[in-house]
Parts: sequence; C-alpha cells; structure tokens
Amino acid sequence: MVQVAVMGAGSWGTTVAKVFADAGNEVRLWARRAEVAEEINSERTNSAYLGDIQLPEALQATPDPEVAISEAEIVVLGVPSQTLRDNLSTWKGFIGSGASVVSLAKGIEHSTGMRMSQVISEVADIETERVAVLTGPNLAKEVAEGQPAATVVACEDMSRAQLIQAAVAAPYFRPYTNTDVVGCEIAGTSKNVIALAAGIAHGMGFGDNTSATVITRGLAESTRLALELGADARTMAGLAGMGDLVATCTSTLSRNRRFGVKLGEGATPDEAAAANKGQVAEGVVSCQSIAELAEKNGVEVPIADAMVDVCHRGAPVDEMLQRLLGRSRKSE
Repeated sequence: MVQVAVMGAGSWGTTVAKVFADAGNEVRLWARRAEVAEEINSERTNSAYLGDIQLPEALQATPDPEVAISEAEIVVLGVPSQTLRDNLSTWKGFIGSGASVVSLAKGIEHSTGMRMSQVISEVADIETERVAVLTGPNLAKEVAEGQPAATVVACEDMSRAQLIQAAVAAPYFRPYTNTDVVGCEIAGTSKNVIALAAGIAHGMGFGDNTSATVITRGLAESTRLALELGADARTMAGLAGMGDLVATCTSTLSRNRRFGVKLGEGATPDEAAAANKGQVAEGVVSCQSIAELAEKNGVEVPIADAMVDVCHRGAPVDEMLQRLLGRSRKSE
C-alpha cells in the first residue's frame, strides 16, 4: 500500500483515484471546488462527472492541494494539458523529493511545444526518471464501472514504472510498463486529433469504411511523427497507440469524437464546445500543437493540418474531406 495524491476531480481524475483505491492504496483526491470534495466524502459520488458510481472509502477528497500532496509517494496530475504549468507552479513545493509524478494529460503545451512530462520536469525541477505517463484505451465511465481494461505506465526508470504498475493494478485494471515516454505521449496527443476527424466523418453520415480509413491513416501520420522524435514503433502498435486510438475514435463516450460529430453535423466549433457541457476536447488545441511540431520536424500530418483548418480557420468540413481525398496518390 502506498499514499497516492490525485490532482483533479474531473471524470478521469476521479476514476484514476478510484482505481488506485480499489488497488489497495490510500488516496487523497484534490478537487478545485469545495462542494465537489464534500460530495465525494459524504455521498461517495462525484455526480457531475460519474453519476451515481460509488467511490471507495479509501478515497478522500480535499480542496487543499497541500493536504492532498503531503506525504504522497505517487502524485498523479489529472488537470488539462494547457493548465498543467500554472497548476504545477503552485503545487511543486508540496511534492516530496522521492515521489513519483504521473501525468494523465494527453496533450502538448501549445505555447512551448513541450510534452507533458517535459513540462513537469521543468516546472517542478525534478529528474525525468521520476516522471511517468499513464495512458491507453481508458474511457473514464467504463473504467469507473469496473469494466475490464488495460493501460500503460511509461517511465524512463523501469523500476519506478513497476512500482506505479503495482500500485494501480486493480482487479479490473491491468497495467503494462514501457520506457518509451515519447511514443506514449505523442500517441496520446495525436489520437485526440484523429478522433475529431473520425467524429466529423460520422457526423457527415459516413460509415465504417471511412472510419477505418481515418483511424489507419491517422495511425500512420502519428507514427511518422513519433518515430522522428525518437519513439519506438512498437509503442504505436500497442495499447498506448492503436488501442487508445481505436477507443477514442469509435466510442460515443469520447468527447473528442463527440466534438467532431457535431462539426460534421454542421455545428460551429463554439456550438460543438457548448454541446460537450464543459468537458474539454483536448484535440481542438492539440491539432495546432501537433501540426506545428510536425512542421518543425519536417513530417507530413495531413489530418492534423485539416483539423487546424476546420477548428481554427473556419474551413468547411466537406472542403476538408475533399482535400484529404484529393491528395496525390502514392504507395502506402
């Protein structure tokens, strides 16, 4: 048993806190709003995000970040990627010198082009081998319900990855280890962008052939970028790559896919955001980050480029589709 802090009481943060508690650990969950922490502690629910799913007694919530992090051996960061830097700047003094820091955010910081593990190391001034990433085909509601799922714990230090693996191994949640942090983070960021495109295709009324095409070609461009940045190709074919991509592109629970569906049905980006009811579709920002990172490294990412045009430049979705279909023919 270890002491775990989970920072962020949204749907995925609360779910991960539940998993750690179900795995036999004591967990303190930081909630930005005091009323959310109070509901978790008194009612054993976080109704705004997880409905009536019951949370274990070993999970205690607090609106005080110092109380949450104090004495934690594993600190899990569950806030959106674009707010991580500011939050961590406030919290870094509470993190113990030997604690492992785990990132849940799937994104690239738009202002710097840095991956989340890089942001964590820079802001908290901790060694890269203390920073891990938890990623995979993990839709929050299904995991919170105890449906069987697997995930990846990626860390440069394999022994630390194994420590986190043991701590998060609940009866319904099977973690694998990996040392390819770069590949896991690029895969986790890219899949949200590809899910926008998959959602658009569905919203326009297209079927499974189109969906399979978007997913497969999306994997190809994500892999090109990841390999250019030093990732292992096997990561892209595994849970963090193909597994997460399929789940996010096909599930009605995926907020990035839902955002894309609304666009495909004719909604504006603002209307699609409103329909997501406050849940962040990370792919909307990540498409810019991926496109800029790809351009810097000389990698073609046509789907990501198209999502930038649709989400940020007002391009019609049918124009985007025709542009993708009209690209020059070549060998796969």
